[in-house]
Amino acid sequence: MRDFLYYSFLLLLGFAWYRFGQKQLRKAPFDENGAPTQGLVGPVGFLMSVGVGGAIVFFILRALARGEVPCVGKGCAGQVYTLAAHASAYWANVLFLVWLALALGYALYVTLKIWFR
Repeated sequence: MRDFLYYSFLLLLGFAWYRFGQKQLRKAPFDENGAPTQGLVGPVGFLMSVGVGGAIVFFILRALARGEVPCVGKGCAGQVYTLAAHASAYWANVLFLVWLALALGYALYVTLKIWFR
């Protein structure tokens, strides 16, 4: 039941993130004061998101290649889940990393779309 709630929450949060990005894209290029519409992240946040997103993609690829992923969380710091011994925890952590990479990628996409219209 806990896994069902976890994955449902991830899907719900992803849907809300998608709707927020679509709402930002539907805004007019300029507001009522003539200032351009701001993206989800600014220039520094964009560069940081690219760096963090690249690191997350690297961790995902490393986890898939080696069959082990370090725990993503406070309660299990330093613990490594392997595909052979802890398949459920392994895939839960890999899914969370993929979700983070997709969320950051979508934020970058929306920001670039706003900047170049």
